[in-house]
Order: sequence, then C-alpha cells, then structure tokens
Amino acid sequence: MPDPSQFELLATILGTTPPDCRRLVLNRRGSTVWDIETDRGRYAVKAGYPIEATAEWPAQAWTALAPRREGAILEYLGVDVTYGEWEGGTWNVQPWRDGTSLYDLWEPCRAEGSAVEPNPGEALLCAQAVASLHARGLAHGDIQPAHLIVGRDGAHLIDLALAQGGPIPDAYDFRFPGCLVHYEAPEISQSVLATGYAVPTPEADVYALGASLFISATGWRAVAYPDDAPRPVQRQAVVDGPHRPVTVDGVLGKLIDAMLSPNPADRPTTAEVCRALA
Repeated sequence: MPDPSQFELLATILGTTPPDCRRLVLNRRGSTVWDIETDRGRYAVKAGYPIEATAEWPAQAWTALAPRREGAILEYLGVDVTYGEWEGGTWNVQPWRDGTSLYDLWEPCRAEGSAVEPNPGEALLCAQAVASLHARGLAHGDIQPAHLIVGRDGAHLIDLALAQGGPIPDAYDFRFPGCLVHYEAPEISQSVLATGYAVPTPEADVYALGASLFISATGWRAVAYPDDAPRPVQRQAVVDGPHRPVTVDGVLGKLIDAMLSPNPADRPTTAEVCRALA
C-alpha cells in the first residue's frame, strides 16, 4: 500500500476526493499512480519517490524526480499538466488516457489455437503516436505495450519521464538508466552494460515498438533469455542476439522483422512504418 503521506499529497493536490473516485493503478519501484475523477475531469496523478536498495534491486534516486521531469516534457508537448514537489519526491497531474493497452487488446491473438490475427490498423495507430513524438524532436525511451493505449480517439503514448529532447530543468534531469530490457534495442543494452547509462533515440524507439508489437501478437519476448535472469544477463542476450524468428504473417510480420534489426541504420523510421501499415 502507498505511504499514508501520499494520500495526504492527494488531498493537497485535488482537495477532498470521494473514495469511489480514486483508484490506485500502480505502486511499485519508486512510483505510485492513481486514476482520479473530479468535477473537472479524469486525471492520472503520479507521485515519485526514491527506491531503497534490496537484495534484488539497487538504490535509485532518479525515480523521485521522474514525475517532475515528465511534467516538463508534457508541458513542452502542450499537454495540460501540473506538477510540484512533496516530501518524498515529485508529482504531476495529467489527463487520463482512456483505452486498452496494446498487449491486452491483442490478447485473442495469443490464445492457444487462435486464428485471430493482429490488427494492422491498431498497429498503425500505435506507430502514429510514436511518429508524432518523433516529429516533435523527442525520443520516448520507454516504449512498451503497457505504454501504448488504444482508445476511441486513436492511440496514446504514455509515461514520458525518460524521454529525450525538449527543455528539462537541470534540477530535475537525470541520465537515462535503461528501461525494461524486453524492449531495449541492442545498442541501448550495450551502452548500459558498458557505462550504466544510454541515450534514447528514435531508432531505439522503433526497435522497442517492433518488440512491443511482437510480444503483443505472440506472447514471446523478441530475444530469448531465462525468465529469472539478472538484468546484465538479459542485456547481454539482447546484445548478442539474434532475435526470435518473427512468426506474424503478412506485411506486419515483415515490418516487425525490419524494426528488430540489430543495426539501427537498417530499421525503418516511424514515418516509414506508418506508410507501410497504411
């Protein structure tokens, strides 16, 4: 459960919120997220705090700054966002993006014996969301199926705290520590292994989008490694390759295979992905 002080934070930001209008969405590894409904609309409220060291996880301070950093990125993109600091770290309030994650949306494709094929139109919506970000000069850095939300008004790319590009106040900036390894491009994993950090790029985003489409359609990670492997072992597997054979049929399968190229220069751009899917 969240620390009680985080509920006090909610009261400070939003005023008194009836219990039936507040839903805890996430509370793990330095981040707590609520789905809040008010008379002004529906919002995602994020609070960040440092990660304490455990036997499995090293201490991390950047997670306390992530909501404030994301606030700066969203503000640069013209999103209606507010942000600030609390005693445990930073927070932001942003519009709630209603819809279904790509992974959940394509669940019927992964059922045993299923004849359901992944929908290229839904893949196009996700690619358009990434392409729109790239057109603004930003790389996301943390593309994964849970961050691709498909709704009635298109697809939304959420969780931009690790994005590269746009003005970030020095006090709230931090170096990119890598992301969920399932979706890390080989060059990102290589850099994190060598230095502890990397720089998000549009080319790495394309790889991550391809890996997201692949796992959502098949249930398999793009690169094979043991489920319980330590992160350095996972990253080395991504660097060494190759990725699993792409078993998705048609144009989408060929496109995913190109997006998963180990050479960033050989991957299509998001604009090219959109044209192919359209």
